[in-house]
Amino acid sequence: MSTRTDRAPALAVFVSGSGRSLANLLERARDGRMRARVAAVIADRPGIRALDIAREHGIEPLVVDWKACGGEGPFAAQALAHAEHSGAELLVLAGFLRKLRLTERWRGRAINIHPALLPAFGGKGFYGDRVHAAVLASGDAETGCTVHYVDDDYDKGPILLQRRVPVHSGDDVHALASRVFEAELEALPAAIERHFAG
Repeated sequence: MSTRTDRAPALAVFVSGSGRSLANLLERARDGRMRARVAAVIADRPGIRALDIAREHGIEPLVVDWKACGGEGPFAAQALAHAEHSGAELLVLAGFLRKLRLTERWRGRAINIHPALLPAFGGKGFYGDRVHAAVLASGDAETGCTVHYVDDDYDKGPILLQRRVPVHSGDDVHALASRVFEAELEALPAAIERHFAG
């Protein structure tokens, strides 16, 4: 007999690091706070914590080492074939630091989370603490996170959802990054559900 989770839409989650966002999605899927399930985890490098998190949840991740495989084209071919084989209906870039070359099949079916309010502080080279440092240097009073569809350019695809986060006086990069990540924990699952709701 299938469970509610089995009938939920399937995700392929792409990761490059600690897997905090992956863990959040897995926990929400398990306890019913998100109506979607993680069917595949795909990493661009070995030895990252995200791989352990996937295995702890019964998912054997695919590792396609970006450098060893030859970069963007070969990575995409292997990763997208695995996603399709897993039955994934949506690709979720959750802390994935590479540009993913999509085939026509996946256009409009791949999302990324970015730690700023796009179009500000986006594009090639803007990821992680670099984004938060740029926000602080700008003097902006607020920042946030954006979930957007992936296209051929970094951080340029149609915006699906944004969450705003205030910048406090005295913030440093770590404090701001922590608050933005708390917003990301809510935004990414909400965006996934919005995508499937049409």
